[in-house]
Amino acid sequence: MRLLSAARAVAIALAAFVGMSSTSYADSGTVTLTIYKAGWIIGGSGGSGSLTFQGRRFALSTGGLDYGLVFGGSKTVLHGRVSNIRSPRDVEGVYGAAGAGLAVGRGARAIVLTNQKGAVLELNGRQVGLLANIDLSGLAITIDRRR
Repeated sequence: MRLLSAARAVAIALAAFVGMSSTSYADSGTVTLTIYKAGWIIGGSGGSGSLTFQGRRFALSTGGLDYGLVFGGSKTVLHGRVSNIRSPRDVEGVYGAAGAGLAVGRGARAIVLTNQKGAVLELNGRQVGLLANIDLSGLAITIDRRR
């Protein structure tokens, strides 16, 4: 009877370990994005970038909307890491954020975003322009298959 209980416990532990190892298979890559943003109350953004994942480079396109207090325009160049992805397509999706900021001339920018697939972007870089914002924003990232 004890041998059966021990065998059952080992089987459950082994199944849990196998289940955890498949979820821990997620990988990471590097991302560079250039985003142009402009607005007056409602704002928009668009840009491009690249993902480097498992030794391959993928072109990215971005676009988004901002709603709240948005005034001005800026160019932001961000570099960083994307984690919790299994394939390049996991980077695609909508990333949402609430934020506030002021850029007059040049400034630093850092942000952490998550999409619906669980991909986590940790980005930082430089922002240039005149932009004041207190807003909710959404940024959609897609793999650009034309480039």
